[in-house]
Amino acid sequence: MEREKIKLKQAVIVEGKYDKIHLSQLVDAVIITTNGFGIYKDSDTAELIRHYAKTTGIIILTDSDSAGNQIRGRIKSIVPEGKIYNAYVPEIFGKEKRKASPSKEGKLGVEGISPKLIIEALERAGIGQDTSQEREKATMTDFINVGLSGGKNSGELRKKLLSQLGLPQSLTARATLDAVNSMMSKDEFLRLAGELFK
Repeated sequence: MEREKIKLKQAVIVEGKYDKIHLSQLVDAVIITTNGFGIYKDSDTAELIRHYAKTTGIIILTDSDSAGNQIRGRIKSIVPEGKIYNAYVPEIFGKEKRKASPSKEGKLGVEGISPKLIIEALERAGIGQDTSQEREKATMTDFINVGLSGGKNSGELRKKLLSQLGLPQSLTARATLDAVNSMMSKDEFLRLAGELFK
């Protein structure tokens, strides 16, 4: 039986054509590829991404490696206004079937992640949730107060939180804050931090 596709109003931004092929089997949405680091030079794609961010919103779904995080950062920097959802696939080591060897960091890209985990990543990003009531967001001050930024153990504490949330371990404090705010309210975050960092 064929899986029913999830209809998304937002445009989904992925790195490459194989990510797009894999994702197009799961979602009914506009899918835009950055052609890896091509997003740094391709003004037409950048303009298209800005258009969708302002109109329908965009979902950034890049690989969980350092290149994916860098591309995600670039996309955020070229979108001055609009709605951005950050979907993070988990860090899973392995190689895609079509490749002779694993990637440089040995992690699966979006194309190699199971449909179930991709759908979970979209759900964690807040896709499909009722956002008619805006929830209060955590701030960098909250992160500092609970030790996730600015302290000598901040990196270790962030990794503990990221692991608990099923997110890539290499996220910066700012990227972790974005991810947390896409997944929960400030109160939910403070409750979770209180339980994790007792």
